Amino acid sequence: MNKNLQVATLGGGCFWCTEAVFQEVKGVEEVVSGYAGGNVPGEPTYREICSGLTGHAEVIQITYDANVISYEDVLVIFMTTHDPTTLNQQGADRGTQYRSVVFYHDENQQKIASEVLKQIQDYYNDKIVTELSALPIFYKATEEHQNYYRENTQQGYCSFVIEPKLAKLRKLHADKLN
Repeated sequence: MNKNLQVATLGGGCFWCTEAVFQEVKGVEEVVSGYAGGNVPGEPTYREICSGLTGHAEVIQITYDANVISYEDVLVIFMTTHDPTTLNQQGADRGTQYRSVVFYHDENQQKIASEVLKQIQDYYNDKIVTELSALPIFYKATEEHQNYYRENTQQGYCSFVIEPKLAKLRKLHADKLN
C-alpha cells in the first residue's frame, strides 16, 4: 500500500512530552522537536526559547501516514494528552513557549482543527485556550532534544511528567498505538 504522508505541527507544553506521546502512535513515521510561532529574526536557540522572550512555542512536527491515521485523530490524541485549558502553561512549565497551539499547514487543516477544538470543548469544564494559527517557519531543535524520552527514561522529568502522559495516552487511545 502506498503511503499518504502528511505533516502536522503541534505545541502542547514541553516538546519532550508531546514527542514521546506521538512516537507511540500507529501511522506516525517521524516526530521532530522544534520551535515555531515567534517573532524574532534568525534561528532560535533552546536557551533563547526558554527565556520566553522569542514568542516561539516548543512544538513537534509529526509526519504521519494519512492512510493509517487521520489528521482529526492526530488532533484528538493531542487535545486529550495535554491540558488545552491552561494559558501558556503545562503543569509546572510556564511561559508562552509552553502554550497549547495547532499550527495548520493549509485551509483544510485549519477547518478540521477548528472543528476538533469545538468538539473537544465538551470534554473540558474550562474553556479551551489552544491557539490556532497558520504555520510560520518551523525550526528544528538540536539533536540533544530529539528522542529525549527514549534516550533518557531514567531522568526524573521523564518519570514524573512524561510517563503520566503516556499512561493517559495508553488508556484513552489504545486502539491507535503501535
